[in-house]
Amino acid sequence: MTTKPTVLKELPADLKRDRLPRHVAVIMDGNGRWAKRRGLPRIMGHPRGVDSLREAVRCCDDWGIQALTVYAFSTENWNRPQQEVMLIMTLIEQFLRRELPEMMERDIRLKLMGNLSALPASLQAAMEQSMNATSNNRGMQFTVATNYGGRQEILQACRTIAHQVQQGALSPDEIDESVFERHLYTASICDPDLLIRTSGEMRISNFLLWQVAYSEIYITETLWPDFNRDELRRALLAYQQRERRFGKV
Repeated sequence: MTTKPTVLKELPADLKRDRLPRHVAVIMDGNGRWAKRRGLPRIMGHPRGVDSLREAVRCCDDWGIQALTVYAFSTENWNRPQQEVMLIMTLIEQFLRRELPEMMERDIRLKLMGNLSALPASLQAAMEQSMNATSNNRGMQFTVATNYGGRQEILQACRTIAHQVQQGALSPDEIDESVFERHLYTASICDPDLLIRTSGEMRISNFLLWQVAYSEIYITETLWPDFNRDELRRALLAYQQRERRFGKV
């Protein structure tokens, strides 16, 4: 990324490496409120949020998290003021272009998921360039959900499967969870073990609706621009203190 990476490879002493989540998903919320609390226009929180994202990527990679998925822009976010929408699009494009060298250095594999065809052409080009450049990397998978909606993802999978049935390529009796999951954006990675939401909001907001069925959920009052290495450590520590039963006793 644009500045010299912070050395974080030593796992904090209170975390256990064998109990780390394989996949962490994050709803990055609170940029606007962070700015308003400081008397700034709400859009000024987004650039600061990019700094937190950069730090989260580095931490997860250094600490051995296999996959990180972040919610950058939802299908509902188009309803925000035009100025804010365009700023977010510009920041995502700048992030991809500026961070590509370090993603290559760290062997991070980048994936963008969502209805990408509806995004600005220059952003689509940056996405394609970054995904192609990192496609052979074998380190952490970093997924950025952009123009993404969980319901829309499920509907798209249903349409694809229905088309296959209509063509005779698939029998209805063959449709099970594994078949369905192969048609989701996240087909190449395991479901999130931990879902983090910042800003204290108690909702999933149409994010990974199928995939978070058994995820541990961690809510923090911290606004995303203030979410740093110590905040991530606390989230991972809370995760390690839970007992995951997946419906069992």
